[in-house]
Amino acid sequence: MPETAPRMLAVPGESAGRRLDQYLVEALGVSRARVQWLLSQAKVLLEDKAPKASLKLRGGEQIFITGEAEPRPVRAVPEAITLDIVYEDDDIAVVNKPAGMMVHAGAGSTDDARNRGTLVNALLHHFQELSSHGGELRPGIVHRLDKETSGLLLVAKHDKAHAKLAEMFARRQVRKTYIALVHGGVAAESGTVNAAISRDTVRRTRMTTRRDDGRTAISHYRVLRRIESPFGRFTLVSVRIETGRTHQIRVHMASLGHPVVGDTLYGAPAQIHLAPATGRAQTPRRKTAEAGAAQPVLRLERNFLHAAELALAHPVTGRPLAFQAPLPGELELFLKQLTTELITQPASPPPATGAGRKRIQ
Repeated sequence: MPETAPRMLAVPGESAGRRLDQYLVEALGVSRARVQWLLSQAKVLLEDKAPKASLKLRGGEQIFITGEAEPRPVRAVPEAITLDIVYEDDDIAVVNKPAGMMVHAGAGSTDDARNRGTLVNALLHHFQELSSHGGELRPGIVHRLDKETSGLLLVAKHDKAHAKLAEMFARRQVRKTYIALVHGGVAAESGTVNAAISRDTVRRTRMTTRRDDGRTAISHYRVLRRIESPFGRFTLVSVRIETGRTHQIRVHMASLGHPVVGDTLYGAPAQIHLAPATGRAQTPRRKTAEAGAAQPVLRLERNFLHAAELALAHPVTGRPLAFQAPLPGELELFLKQLTTELITQPASPPPATGAGRKRIQ
């Protein structure tokens, strides 16, 4: 039976003061978009009236859900947006997505500003053909990257390639490696996090490793550089994921006590201040701060997480393929700001630019 099939909900007393839409998201176990559809289509009745989403509950009410929401059909539209194309042939493409760009619009979007500026909009403009397996909102999309994560993403140009790539992902035959800067000093030089991931029942925008009903998630990390700075300790790591769960690297690193820099959803600070004084020799910046001048603050407006390497067999020809994308400029600049006047341990050089890249508009 669908979760929003006709039913009656008795509002408990402890829900008094909550917004109606917030209560329904939790009580029905569905997305906020689904609740919005239900309310906009008058499928929610309170005292025989269709209430507003912002209605404050008193406790003790009876809410009637009269049927399934019927979302308006939505399709992505082409837009002339610059694309960084790392590789392209008749079957697939590999693009380097910038941070801040959504891969595709959500199912609750309509053909307006919420369905603009996505990677899918750009793909539709630049490529003549994309696979249809993902539906009209996600043509060509085989896997995703979070909005504030940059890096390499595979695109299927036709359904045969899409089906084969989906099978390869399911069999863990696509090798994906990320670069992340995390807070603190990671204890081991390398390790594996094997912790199932599921949605947080309290904060629905978060994922968690603390529930027993999660899906298998495996991440392998390796330390690239350890950084001792006036702003504290940081570790630059390489992370290879076997699975592709939502927020996987962000959740796994946070579960170790090392959230990704910039990732405020999983515990990273919005601003990075000078660390308390230690026995280390003072740098000029620390002397200035202690003299009463305004203390420097670092801020990163995105997550320090970048999909740097991608390796797979071509889904049609079987030819081995390997691609790399260097850290984007804003991440290189942040590292420079963090490590200026500092001595850090040697590290592997950042990945080289992928061959055959072209930037088109």
